[in-house]
Amino acid sequence: MSIVVTGATGALGRLVVDALLSTVPAGEVVAVVRDKEKAAVLAARGVELRIADYDRPESLAGAFRSGDRVLLISGSEVGKRVPQHTAVIDAAKAAGVAQLAYTGILGGPDADFTLADEHRATEQLILDSGLPYTFLRNGWYTENYTANLAPVLEHRVVVANAGEGRVASAARADYAAAAAAVLTGDGHLNTAYELSGDIAWSLAEYARLLSEVTGEEITYKNVPAAAHQEILVGAGLPEGFAAILVDVDEAIGRGRLAGTSGDLALLIGRPTTPLAETVRAALSAA
Repeated sequence: MSIVVTGATGALGRLVVDALLSTVPAGEVVAVVRDKEKAAVLAARGVELRIADYDRPESLAGAFRSGDRVLLISGSEVGKRVPQHTAVIDAAKAAGVAQLAYTGILGGPDADFTLADEHRATEQLILDSGLPYTFLRNGWYTENYTANLAPVLEHRVVVANAGEGRVASAARADYAAAAAAVLTGDGHLNTAYELSGDIAWSLAEYARLLSEVTGEEITYKNVPAAAHQEILVGAGLPEGFAAILVDVDEAIGRGRLAGTSGDLALLIGRPTTPLAETVRAALSAA
């Protein structure tokens, strides 16, 4: 039996592998990757590589073994994820894996925004497969904001159409630690976890925190959805992706990413990473 991480060279996958290697021998960890050279650093740490591609179902035939515990990290290409995930699920079922964990989105079947559509469909596919599952319904990553600080600092404004909505975000490493916990622990089969940060914050509070940390006055500007769409497209984002971000902001305004179930802190055995810590780390690295 191995612990298998798909998409292991991605931002979340790398952190999951790191978390696993802190608790289990490298010989028990397998990374499913598209690019062997990109994963060379994992191989150097003793991790087995299996080369496969979500877009080539035939390549997934050898990605899994009977009894493996598998983490399916959702694909990054919105609009293509259902067929990609279907290929992984089919291969996992054919191999007879012991667990298929999936990184979905907070709210699961109740999430009513566009970004959640493919996650809901994937969860149903996994249920229909009959495989033992663990649903890791990840909330918003704090890095979704801190990775885009440059324009905020340049213009000294946080622009969104989220109104006074709140976001219970957590650091990406927190979600990775939770994934490692359910892959290495017992009692997680056929269970769904609503994963989010311990404290929900508003974008106005985020702007005030940035002001405090940088010493510059940074404000929050709430704009209509159509205006935000224009701003994002003007900044170079494709229209479709900009529309998804605008739709997420509307969901935030409805409270869809504000839930604080405590599941994440429970799985990782510590409080989730505070917003201020991730902000300061991002500014230090800039």
